[in-house]
Amino acid sequence: QVQLVESGGGLVQAGGSLRLSCAVSGGTFNRYIMGWFRQAPGKAREFVVDIRWSAGSTWYADSVKGRFTISGDNAKNTVDLQMNSLKPEDTAVYYCAARRDTIWAYWGQGTQVTVSS
Repeated sequence: QVQLVESGGGLVQAGGSLRLSCAVSGGTFNRYIMGWFRQAPGKAREFVVDIRWSAGSTWYADSVKGRFTISGDNAKNTVDLQMNSLKPEDTAVYYCAARRDTIWAYWGQGTQVTVSS
């Protein structure tokens, strides 16, 4: 059973950067499609980015394209999300997720990111 634990959230000023990390246990991250989602207060959870390791392909939401970067660390078995040029509208709880087929079956508990203006 894959377990995901996010870390790295916090409070940052607009224009700043944060790096989120998703620690993967019970499996190796590159055997799954890994993704990041976020949920702002009063809003539905939304897709941020995912990565297909075998194809080396990534998909980014338009709202974060060019500012966020997903990567994997084989030594640590983590999937990281580098977030630059943060905006107040990026404020949300960020979730790491994993899937093998069409269903995002595995989720972390989330980490809070707050961007002040």
